[in-house]
Amino acid sequence: MTSGAKTWIALLRGVNVGGKNKLPMKELASEFEALGFVDVQTYIQSGNVVFRSRTAGNGPASMAAPIAASIKNKFGFEPGVIVLSKEELASAAASNPFPEAGKELDGKALHLFFLGEFLSNKPPKIDARSLDAVRRPTERWQVIGSVFYLHAPEGFGNSKLAARAERCLGVPATARNWRTVCELLKLAEDD
Repeated sequence: MTSGAKTWIALLRGVNVGGKNKLPMKELASEFEALGFVDVQTYIQSGNVVFRSRTAGNGPASMAAPIAASIKNKFGFEPGVIVLSKEELASAAASNPFPEAGKELDGKALHLFFLGEFLSNKPPKIDARSLDAVRRPTERWQVIGSVFYLHAPEGFGNSKLAARAERCLGVPATARNWRTVCELLKLAEDD
């Protein structure tokens, strides 16, 4: 652990999905270290990075751009990057409106979509009518702050709501299931 450094979590959008935008986690960790971040840890192959930094520049958004640019330079594609503080991720988890859903399907029935507006703290313009039009009767959703919570008990991959959420929310987003959110929090707390 590096003293005087703050813990951050980077969520990369569209990495290692369907054979596209391949990004080995070991090399990703090296890119973060090359940017001056320390105590870098990755979690699974979908672009989750816990790291520490003594400087946050002008906040999380100022870290996201260099991370995306570094990945583009090295790997040839530029993913969306959302950087959250440990406290912001903990707050998103604590605000979960569907706590019982976190236990279903080994934590994979509940997803948190971190909205691109997270970086500017502007509330998204939500097309609730369109979200409800594709929602299965068993599905529930709610937006709290800049997080879209989706409970999809019949499976995320089978959910039309999950597939169309980003379009209906009107902002770029990256989703993580409850299990991943909890594991990232554990990694962040281990600093």
